Amino acid sequence: MSVSEHVAEKLLAIEAVNLKPDQPYTWASGLKAPIYCDNRLIMSFPETRDFIEQALADLIKTQFKGVEVIAGTATAGIPHAAFVANILNLPMIYVRSSAKDHGKENAIEGYLKPGSKVVMVEDLISTGGSVLDAASKVEQAGGEVIGCAAIFNYMLESGQQAFSEVEYSLETLTNYRELVEYAVSDPKLKAYYDTLVEWYQDPAKWSKQFEA
Repeated sequence: MSVSEHVAEKLLAIEAVNLKPDQPYTWASGLKAPIYCDNRLIMSFPETRDFIEQALADLIKTQFKGVEVIAGTATAGIPHAAFVANILNLPMIYVRSSAKDHGKENAIEGYLKPGSKVVMVEDLISTGGSVLDAASKVEQAGGEVIGCAAIFNYMLESGQQAFSEVEYSLETLTNYRELVEYAVSDPKLKAYYDTLVEWYQDPAKWSKQFEA
């Protein structure tokens, strides 16, 4: 079994990922989706947490050689960045969604030495907006972002387009398509394979079928 399949298996087992093709979730954007991912749950399952954080650390070590600082994106990326930084024995920072309105008015918490090579850590990627905004703040503060690493990628076209416009790459442990391929080994989900693939191919069109 590949790392991607192992990660998919563990996310499904702890219900960090839920698939409900016939009763879709409504995202904050209003989009209907047959999937909902909450990787915050990983923190509460030590065995799963150890496996996933080690896999994330290995991914970063392999794909982003020379990394000097691990940066977490507020809020969901912070715990994963902390675990990974500990495994790699590297400094960690985290990036606020907006700068504080008091004190030093920091957008970045922790010490960032100018010129440091930074890898951004996020729990999941949808449009990519939050992690790319955080990366921009790191670069404005003098860091050199060399890549982004995440646990899960919805593989939405908007996210892929956003990352095509920056100079660093995105690497993830697993993604929507690979998770679906694993999930449909469950007979209860096998019948939904086509509709799960249709969502990935055109989420907006798929969502319209559930409009009143």
